[in-house]
Amino acid sequence: MNNWKISLKNLLHKPLYAFLSVFSLSISIGLLLGIQQLDTSIQNQFENGLGSIEMVVGAKGSPLQLVLSSVLHIDKPTGNIAYSEVAKIKKNPLIKEAVPISYGDNYKGYRIVGSTQGFAKMYGAELLEGRAVENSMEAAIGNDVAQQLGLKLGDTFLSSHGLTENAIEEHSEAFTVVGIYKPAYKVIDRLIITELASIWDVHNHGDPDEEAHDEHGEHDADEEHEEEGEHKEHDNHNEHDLHDKDNKEITSILVSFRNPMGLMTMPRTINTNTDMQAALPKYELERLFRFTGVGVKAISWIAYIILLISCITIFIGLYKMVRERAFDLALMRTYGASNFQLFRIIGFEGILMVLASLFFGFLFSLIGLHFMVNLFKSQFQQDITLTFSADQMLQTLLIVVVISVVSIVLAILPLLKMNISKILSDEK
Repeated sequence: MNNWKISLKNLLHKPLYAFLSVFSLSISIGLLLGIQQLDTSIQNQFENGLGSIEMVVGAKGSPLQLVLSSVLHIDKPTGNIAYSEVAKIKKNPLIKEAVPISYGDNYKGYRIVGSTQGFAKMYGAELLEGRAVENSMEAAIGNDVAQQLGLKLGDTFLSSHGLTENAIEEHSEAFTVVGIYKPAYKVIDRLIITELASIWDVHNHGDPDEEAHDEHGEHDADEEHEEEGEHKEHDNHNEHDLHDKDNKEITSILVSFRNPMGLMTMPRTINTNTDMQAALPKYELERLFRFTGVGVKAISWIAYIILLISCITIFIGLYKMVRERAFDLALMRTYGASNFQLFRIIGFEGILMVLASLFFGFLFSLIGLHFMVNLFKSQFQQDITLTFSADQMLQTLLIVVVISVVSIVLAILPLLKMNISKILSDEK
């Protein structure tokens, strides 16, 4: 206990040296732990957010942008494709599920996605309360949306044009909340799900050509009712609706396969023989993480360099202290103190700095992660679930401890070669 008190007083006697050593070592530890945890958390978040989606089909452009926009919903779409393409893709025996999606509006920054019943199934989402969307202008909302915006069953809201919050271009048609999903911890938690017809109705509202077309259809229907009867009018109306639906556009198609053969053949077939593009989410994310991995490694190497400099600072400080206080240490030896006791006094001083650095390093990493999580949420309306990699953390801490211990040991080695009689005689 006395050795700890002596070491602590020695540190307090040199506050600037102690502060710089602890601060620089804390920064390196905080950077290492923070960047590794952030990288692991984002990778797990993105990979978990894919659900059962194995391929996404959309307009020509960047395949990574197509994945980020249509699967993870953190980018803008590459364009639109014809709704009729959905039926063509579904006909392929290799396709298990082909779910069309269409979007372009938001409510207070949360994207409104038009799709079918299969969309929620691809993310494994289940209803917490209410029911699934059945009609146009109905909405089932993700759990994050419900929590953040305070929406409940039966509430209504007006969507805004675009993918960011915009009260200026607000649509006049109101959505009604009919369902709220359980937390799925995937991208669907921050989405508002509706029918494809809702997206088309909202964007076609007020279009003169569309209204003229509807009026013409109603006029034709009236004539058919007068001339051929109600049954024939109903058949013609259904044919008109089907034809009108096929002429609509969607943003993309989310696809899952029956077997690996589809994954191997379908993307190349679509990219070669159609004016659309097919992207594989897992492959594109792996490419993305390879690019971001370079930045992670660069920051990690910077942190290791700071760590090395910090340990050198600790070594120089302790070594200088041993040289400057050689007389006091030699006098302690003459009064019966062993080399091991002297080692403990010097070593405990270094250990105190390392322990303080570990504490503040953890604190800095938590502050940095909190800042990055809030920044990510403000940019993409998405919470990052922090994932701790125990093996990676232990490896980092082991490297820090080993380098620190080596620095401390090297600093106190001169005690073994200390000539007590010469030091005492020189001092006299």
